[in-house]
Amino acid sequence: MDEQYMRRALKLAKKGEGFTNPNPLVGAVIVKNGEIVGEGFHALYGEHHAEINALFNAGEQAKDATMYVTLEPCSHHGKTPPCTKAIIKSGIKRVVIASNDPNPLVSGRGVKELQDAGIEVESGLLEEENKRLNEIFFHYIVKGRPFVILKTAMSADGKTATKTGDAKWITNEISRRFVHELRHRVQAIMVGVKTVIADNPLLTARLPNKKVRHPIRIVLDTCAETPLESNVLKNTESTRTIVAVTKGANEENIEALKRKGAEVWVMPTKDGHVDLQALVKALGEESIDSVLLEGGSFVNDSAFKAGIIQRFHLFIAPKIIGGDAAFPPVGGIGVNTVAEGAKLKRTNMETFDEDVLITYDVESGAI
Repeated sequence: MDEQYMRRALKLAKKGEGFTNPNPLVGAVIVKNGEIVGEGFHALYGEHHAEINALFNAGEQAKDATMYVTLEPCSHHGKTPPCTKAIIKSGIKRVVIASNDPNPLVSGRGVKELQDAGIEVESGLLEEENKRLNEIFFHYIVKGRPFVILKTAMSADGKTATKTGDAKWITNEISRRFVHELRHRVQAIMVGVKTVIADNPLLTARLPNKKVRHPIRIVLDTCAETPLESNVLKNTESTRTIVAVTKGANEENIEALKRKGAEVWVMPTKDGHVDLQALVKALGEESIDSVLLEGGSFVNDSAFKAGIIQRFHLFIAPKIIGGDAAFPPVGGIGVNTVAEGAKLKRTNMETFDEDVLITYDVESGAI
């Protein structure tokens, strides 16, 4: 029964996807005499945590009940007061936790505070499931840098665009909906300026009949060449746009971008372009916990070389494009030997109608 209730808590936690970053996805279930008397989840960054919402839902029935919560209750005052204090005050007698807080500075403190108050605490139930659900949060808290996901789509013969640069549309509508779900889930989306110039993308999350949060838009633009009429420079008052340039960028262009509402970040240079490792570090310092990279061949190559990618989503569509001049998923000069290539581990494979999506974890090495 413990596992059943924790699975319910994990299902509740998932409801917060897209709205809690950089906080974790957390669900809580309160059970008394074999019945669920309260439920809650963390719905929005800065608002009540899952435990508090579940306690509100349970009311006085929380006394002498068991709480199942997917992450160790916080014992410090952040955007909201400590959850441990509310749990103790409610009269909860037992707390079952999926995972302890990954932050080594606070991990175990919530558990200890509950135990010191006489509450029975158990940890580790469905821990791996919760870590997978909260992989972005765990990575960000431990590394201090965003979880970077590279998404690309190619034809069956390994081309992402024709020799003229046309790439609309390689994948079908079902696959593209998955990508928009992903855009909603992450905190930022990043492309190169060549993509902005060629495609003029919106870089928004578009999901019919679903409330979404548009990601922060990041443009890799070494020389500040982003056209001022670009879609990424629209609605900057409601959707944050960051243009990453280098010290050699045109000052007039930088000032024009700022007048359009963009944040212009002057970054160090690596191989004549924006240093991606330095940029990712700066994004982490801005509390940006996740980035979806939708770059072209050159940007993808730079990202692998920089070793910044944690997840690789590869769509394969049943099309043949052909041509030596057509674009591959990863460009550049490549490696000299197969052994030098980045190492991937396949974690999932699924189909969207006739498209195939292969998901990899990037295990080691920068090409």
